[in-house]
Amino acid sequence: MKYGTADFFESGLEHIRRSPLEQGRVELIVRRPAENARETLQEAALDCAGGLVGDNWATGSAHRDTQLTLMNARVALLVAGQLDRRQLAGDQLYVDLDLSEENIPPGTRLEIGSAVIEATDAPHLGCHKFEERFGPEARRFVNSPVGRQLRLRGLNARIILPGTVRVGDLVRKVTL
Repeated sequence: MKYGTADFFESGLEHIRRSPLEQGRVELIVRRPAENARETLQEAALDCAGGLVGDNWATGSAHRDTQLTLMNARVALLVAGQLDRRQLAGDQLYVDLDLSEENIPPGTRLEIGSAVIEATDAPHLGCHKFEERFGPEARRFVNSPVGRQLRLRGLNARIILPGTVRVGDLVRKVTL
């Protein structure tokens, strides 16, 4: 597998920065039934106690602040290089929405399908598995100061209201 270069990733930043601010769409749903296993789904149930139903989150650290992970779909495609590799990033929901901390600070609620989630302040960074799958430059890119500011690796969230999420569903900020 040929990995992207720093210049290649930097060239994609402008496209990522044009992600919708208030309302986007679910592009991909992934369930992780076991470590390193991925199942792409058309719909998934989100549960306040168990997270994404059938996902292995509850068998790991199971910290409520890391119950669900979202990644910007534009970033996932950039680092993966092709559509059928995006799910290797290890997140459950891939959305076309600006996930930057400025746009979605901790405590922000998002309505996704019939569910409501809340962004947490638990950091979500590229790790050795991310590097193995997408290369060292991809890891440096998402963990860079700009990458952290834009949350290129994604964000952690907890489920506030259970519901069903489908590919194509709207993702929108909830105004309290």
